[in-house]
Amino acid sequence: MPVLMRSLETAVPSTVLKQAEARDVFAAQEGLTRLGQRLVTTCFDAAAIETRYSAVEEFSWDRPDHAPDFFDASTRTILSPSTKTRNDIFVREATPLFTETARRALANADGIGPEDVTHVVTVSCTGFFNPGPDYRVVRDLGLSPSVQRFHLGFMGCYAAFPALRMAKAFCDADPRAVVLVAIVELCTLHVRSSNDPDTILGASLFADGAAAAVVTARDLPLTRPALSLDLFETTLTPVGEETMAWNIGDRGFEMVLGSYVPHIIDDHIAGALEPLLARDAELAGIAEAGGGHAGIEHWAIHPGGRSIVDKVVARLGLSEGQAGPARDTLREFGNMSSATVMFVLEKILAHDAGPSPDASSAPRASAPPGAERVCAMAFGPGLTVETALMTRVLPGA
Repeated sequence: MPVLMRSLETAVPSTVLKQAEARDVFAAQEGLTRLGQRLVTTCFDAAAIETRYSAVEEFSWDRPDHAPDFFDASTRTILSPSTKTRNDIFVREATPLFTETARRALANADGIGPEDVTHVVTVSCTGFFNPGPDYRVVRDLGLSPSVQRFHLGFMGCYAAFPALRMAKAFCDADPRAVVLVAIVELCTLHVRSSNDPDTILGASLFADGAAAAVVTARDLPLTRPALSLDLFETTLTPVGEETMAWNIGDRGFEMVLGSYVPHIIDDHIAGALEPLLARDAELAGIAEAGGGHAGIEHWAIHPGGRSIVDKVVARLGLSEGQAGPARDTLREFGNMSSATVMFVLEKILAHDAGPSPDASSAPRASAPPGAERVCAMAFGPGLTVETALMTRVLPGA
């Protein structure tokens, strides 16, 4: 039996950040130079984001708080709390996102109940606590105390792929295994005002979100679209180690996100995909026949930023229809680090059967009726490129 992601659920915190409002607040901060003000305006306006979500309620911008930690609404000042203060908020706000999103994923995995879960894999790079989210998922969902637990921490935007690869490995080794994967990233806990271009870019892009999935190879009826987890590959680009990083500072975690990252991805994404596509004889054949990458129906591109999506689409010859799930996710939610690609996959799962709108007429990989190929990718510190081939499977296929 194939290893299937049988359910996929996403969630965001309740505080909405409208991009234009956030831009004006950041641009008005005391201490910004003229160049800093211009960079804020440019980065926020060019991000192709309309809304983001935050676990920091103070970022509603007008919420009264007599002892604010992150934002003083009376003076419109972005504050600089300690790393401990930020992490305390992570513990408080991430825990229910982990447990409730996991609960919904389990409830929507037909034929599977809490008693069936054998493994829990949790993911985050935006906070720490122990007993951690893996423990809380087991306890709060009433899972067996013998469930095997794993936490992937501080990997960055690509971490959903190692988590799903682990889930597939567990299910390949034991077809009765049921793996619950839960991801929460609260990136806005670490925003700050600064004249540093990397910090400004991060403030214009990053947001909070959660995702959870149930993965198994059990032979169960399929009542909704699912994703077969077919192949995974990882590679490091030969350059870029200094252009994307995630460090712990005294005033929160510090993002290094150089403006050259899209150019590195442009130069190396086709090569990074070669090991993955070479493992599928039919896809390799389509490429040799001139069909290229557009022969794959759906593309789950991690929208690390608008220019990253632009570079991937242009380099791989994809259509705007194929780029739609990534662009829509960026516009509606921003960059939620490792959770983001799960939002993109959710949009692909919800898509009507058939190729993406405006998809290329290039030769396509054949698949059983009711099945379509998906190529997914994400980028993170290193510069690391994670890729995966999946198959979207419909009920009755």
